[in-house]
Amino acid sequence: MSRRDQIQMTDEEVRRFIEASKTIILTTNGPGGYPHPMPMWFLRADDGSISITTYKSSQKVQNLRRDPRVSLLVESGDEYSELKGVVLYANAEVIDDFETVVDTLIAASGQRNEPEIREALKKTASKRVVIRIKPERVVSWDHSKLGGTY
Repeated sequence: MSRRDQIQMTDEEVRRFIEASKTIILTTNGPGGYPHPMPMWFLRADDGSISITTYKSSQKVQNLRRDPRVSLLVESGDEYSELKGVVLYANAEVIDDFETVVDTLIAASGQRNEPEIREALKKTASKRVVIRIKPERVVSWDHSKLGGTY
């Protein structure tokens, strides 16, 4: 068995690891081809898709309208033996639907879907979009599975 196989996380470990994180690094392809990595709060759906809300005019949205390819990174650990991470590769969809933005803002905030909450979020929702990412390829690692041997 290769070291790569030894440290790979199971689907369930990947799910739990992503759900335990508050921030994910969204990398889009910026102007001139340079990667454009940005830390983002996110919402993970039961189907494994990731949703992020951001401003319509942001650089990442401009990048996605030009090239929908993205990678997402969640990582942790300070020492080599603690390093864990997941990279998701996908094509992102920019959703410019007002109600979808409001629903995503509510779900991501953990607030209840009540009329006063919806009304408050509508002020910012008109300036936002949802970026929805359905992972096509997953790469993961958990160095603690090596048991301290390298």
